[in-house]
Amino acid sequence: MPEIPPIISVDDHVIEPPGVWQDRLPSKYLDVGPRIVRAGVAPVRFEGGQEVYDQDDDGAPCDWWHYEDKRRPITRQYASVGVPPEQVDAYGITFEDMRPGCFVPEERLKDMDANGVEASLCFPNVLPRFCGQTFLEMKDKELGLLCVEAYNDWIVDEWSGGSGGRLIPVCLVPLWNAELAAAEVYRNAARGVHAVSFSELPTLLKLPSLHDASQYWEPFLRACAETRTTVCMHVGSSSSVPTTSPDAPYAVGAMLISTNVMSSFSDWLFSGCLERHPDLRIAYSEGNIGWIPYMLEKADRIWEDQRWLYDRKQVPRPPSEYYFAQVFGCYLSDSFGLGSLDAIGIDNVTFETDYPHTDGTWPNSIAVAERELGGLSQDEIQKIVRTNAIRMLSLDLDA
Repeated sequence: MPEIPPIISVDDHVIEPPGVWQDRLPSKYLDVGPRIVRAGVAPVRFEGGQEVYDQDDDGAPCDWWHYEDKRRPITRQYASVGVPPEQVDAYGITFEDMRPGCFVPEERLKDMDANGVEASLCFPNVLPRFCGQTFLEMKDKELGLLCVEAYNDWIVDEWSGGSGGRLIPVCLVPLWNAELAAAEVYRNAARGVHAVSFSELPTLLKLPSLHDASQYWEPFLRACAETRTTVCMHVGSSSSVPTTSPDAPYAVGAMLISTNVMSSFSDWLFSGCLERHPDLRIAYSEGNIGWIPYMLEKADRIWEDQRWLYDRKQVPRPPSEYYFAQVFGCYLSDSFGLGSLDAIGIDNVTFETDYPHTDGTWPNSIAVAERELGGLSQDEIQKIVRTNAIRMLSLDLDA
């Protein structure tokens, strides 16, 4: 078995600690900005395939995020690391119920050491959601912008700042204004950040699409291309879980969630954005990779045989060419996808551990990599587990 090198995980998460916004917002916003309140929680219920939680004074203790007139509980599936699968459920928890590595940087580094991980790209989790949808939904957009900036200051300076480059920040942008989003990309790139979280399907957040005739997203995309900031689209960052029927179990949505990734991939390939910005890089965080060969084959056939279906001036080259030059797939455990590397491209695949979520592989990520990568050469393993991530994130680490 070839050796598994020190892992660079391209998708992990942090549970935002209580002081992120209370320590940074102006005093006039402290009573309406995000803050932790401990209260009881009623058992979860499902409406239209979505989880719904209610505060209940007689319920189990739970730490809730309060902001404006909204309430969001911290629940076990956000912080299930170290908990046996049979004990993981959609119930409320407090910070004392979590493994400290979920929100304490020094403890996260210890857990990374135990898992063979040298560096970790850290996405938001509970309050912001995966690409800052919470701040988009805020009624007060001045407060929303301050919350985005406060989060970025915290994850750059406090979470990542003392880690020696091991904890890698993913920054957020104000999604409701592409010019402000570009400014935030430039601001964070100036302090060494090369990853930004974006929605897989902006229209599901009631935002313009990548095909928008006004090219709404151009300032943001231009900023990312100019600063080598990779646009990371985490599965679920559209706040939408596909399902088949209102009474289908949540497992159906979990099965179908990758169809959002495939839809996003189709958008990018035929939007013209990758043609206009050849230096732009995008990544499908926790999107896995097994679906890629079919989508590439389908896209190239449409491009060649059904030219009336798209604007060839915007997509003058086969879609697969943009993919191989500008797109990264990120996988957690995908033996089928790894068996199709000839079609997917060894230079387009990166590895992740998804700490501290339910399908994360801590503390067994080395064993998972050994099991799934055992048939590859040392050079191929090195690329997937390490080298491609360094290139994707412009990291100052030894390949």
